[in-house]
Amino acid sequence: MLYELIAAVVAGVALGGIAMALRALTRGLLPKWLVPAAAGAGILGYSIWSEYSWYSRALAAQPEGVVTAWHNEESAPWRPWSYLAPVITRFTAVDTRTVQRHPDFPDQRIVDILLSARWQPNSIVKVVFDCVGNKRADLSGGNISIGTNGEIKNARWIDLTPGDAGLKAACAPAGE
Repeated sequence: MLYELIAAVVAGVALGGIAMALRALTRGLLPKWLVPAAAGAGILGYSIWSEYSWYSRALAAQPEGVVTAWHNEESAPWRPWSYLAPVITRFTAVDTRTVQRHPDFPDQRIVDILLSARWQPNSIVKVVFDCVGNKRADLSGGNISIGTNGEIKNARWIDLTPGDAGLKAACAPAGE
């Protein structure tokens, strides 16, 4: 966050400096207010670019095998342009590199889910998907346990639609 603040200030100083240079080149023909207006436009422009490019930059930083399952778009009064084009502020991804199966329960997959939000550290949650039953259970909290035979006990299952992106990513055959 500090680096983005510094970058916004640098963008403002750069555009303000360009406006100052243009005023000097035109020997003061351009209005004085152009310098602070250009500096403000630089800061605002960088901030908008940073907000809208965060999602694509975050995805590009993910290793191969991490598949986006969901993203959240937001609009806010302090970002009036976001009513025209909402900003993606968080997403959920399935790390297909961590898929675990048990031979006694071949239709269930345990996988890491990455929860990522702007301005917050990423977190990882272990989740089990039932590929045939179209359901999911979080493996955190409560008294959830995995028996020696691979059975998941005391899990709260959440029904999913067959087209759920997380279910599809976790249940895809290896190599897809």
